[in-house]
Amino acid sequence: MQFMKVFYNESCSICRAEINLYKKQNIKAIEWVDITQNKLAEKEAHQDNKALLRRLHVKEGNEVLGGAKAFLSLWKKIPIIFNLFSIVYGVIAYFLYLKNKKQLIKNN
Repeated sequence: MQFMKVFYNESCSICRAEINLYKKQNIKAIEWVDITQNKLAEKEAHQDNKALLRRLHVKEGNEVLGGAKAFLSLWKKIPIIFNLFSIVYGVIAYFLYLKNKKQLIKNN
């Protein structure tokens, strides 16, 4: 499993609450980095403070991801989130299949 650093805003109560849920999973391959007044985090993430405050950032190897890509990468490491996402996706995909199936029959 590849090691990951998650750069998040501890001073934001919503951000902190979400990250604290993830931290409870106690995944050793994730390091949580508070970006509040953290010049080292800015340097390591290759982002200024404003960019770090605007969205979540994740560093895997030498690659830094931000926003939705960062969340998707993080969620892959958190089994409960990934499994929940997989179930929701499966339900949605099934209903889309049923909708398309009716359209396919209609067009034939």
